[in-house]
Amino acid sequence: MKKSLTKKSIWKKYEKWVWGLASLALALVVWELISLTKTGGMVFSSPWLVLKAAWEYIVAGTLWVHTRMSLQRVLLGFIIAFFASLPVAFLMGWYKPVRSLIGPWISFIKNIPPIAYIPLVVAAAGVGETAKVVVIFIAAFLTMVITIYQGVLNVDETLIKAGKVLGANDLNMFVRIVIPASTPFIITAMKLGLSSSLTTLIAAEMTGAAKGLGVLIQTQSQYFKMDVVLMGILVIGIIGLLLQLVVELLEKKLTGWQDKREI
Repeated sequence: MKKSLTKKSIWKKYEKWVWGLASLALALVVWELISLTKTGGMVFSSPWLVLKAAWEYIVAGTLWVHTRMSLQRVLLGFIIAFFASLPVAFLMGWYKPVRSLIGPWISFIKNIPPIAYIPLVVAAAGVGETAKVVVIFIAAFLTMVITIYQGVLNVDETLIKAGKVLGANDLNMFVRIVIPASTPFIITAMKLGLSSSLTTLIAAEMTGAAKGLGVLIQTQSQYFKMDVVLMGILVIGIIGLLLQLVVELLEKKLTGWQDKREI
């Protein structure tokens, strides 16, 4: 009985890692099989060729340069968007006149893909770093405003009424009730905002960038160097996973009281 319990506890401890490694192994096998076919081989280079390309770029030092430039743009656009979205979302959720004035425009603009703004952004900001950050900002800002706004609307009405009965003003209500109750939505907004920032990266780097993962993918695709293209795509995916992990660690600290079910 003791041995059985020990085995179960060990399995529970390493279960996620085992399934993760199994999933990775399966993906590599499927990838390799696809690369061996005539049509698949034209699009998907062998994982070993992609690994070789990554090693060459790492040794040459160029992969870090491209990654650093892209990460810098993503984080800058995301951070500005996050701090800009908080007051807008809270004001929309708390004050009906603000919601009535701004809400329809937020919903309207959100339906337009960020890539459509590139000609306007380039005309206004040129082809420097500002243009790239602005495009990423637009994508992340709209996503986060709507998510945080929904969190403010979902604050328990009973808590708000109790605050009013106890004589709390708007500032106290925000600090003591609305912000804590909206924290799970703010964390979700951060996850979605980072995802939007990364998915907009390639479009943002179409505004005349010389370095960046998006630039690397675009230029190498013109020469049909699919191993380098796939390497760039995978690096973006890895960055996304690492940023997501950081947000999840923050989520555990801020919303550890919530009962969560793993998917």
